[in-house]
Amino acid sequence: MVEKTRSEKLKRLVTVQRHLERMAEQELADNTRQRTEVSQSIDQTIAAISSTDPMHAAFSHHYTQRFARLSVKDQQLAGMQTVIEMKIMKERTKADRLEDNMKEARELENREADDNAVYDLMDQRMASLTPASSKVHET
Repeated sequence: MVEKTRSEKLKRLVTVQRHLERMAEQELADNTRQRTEVSQSIDQTIAAISSTDPMHAAFSHHYTQRFARLSVKDQQLAGMQTVIEMKIMKERTKADRLEDNMKEARELENREADDNAVYDLMDQRMASLTPASSKVHET
């Protein structure tokens, strides 16, 4: 089993964090859709309340209650939207921070690999300059 580098582990975390960000964005889209539907229902209810049609006049109490329920639901959805928007920002910030850390880790790993390659070359060069006979002492 190959040991994963820090940058590879961070890359995996970035992927997971971006997925969480997309899930929160989808949640916001669903909330926005629900708010649009509630807004349309409110508009229809207001139109029915203000209608001069005698049929609607008979249900004016019902329409008033419906309007109140829809208004409460819209307020709840507005609150949820604020929470979801904050969640998106939090997830995005985490992902950006992890991505920055991943890039730094990758740079450090590359620098270490380059340094090791230079040290290996220096060792090889030093080994080729020292004759093998000089390693044996004559006594």
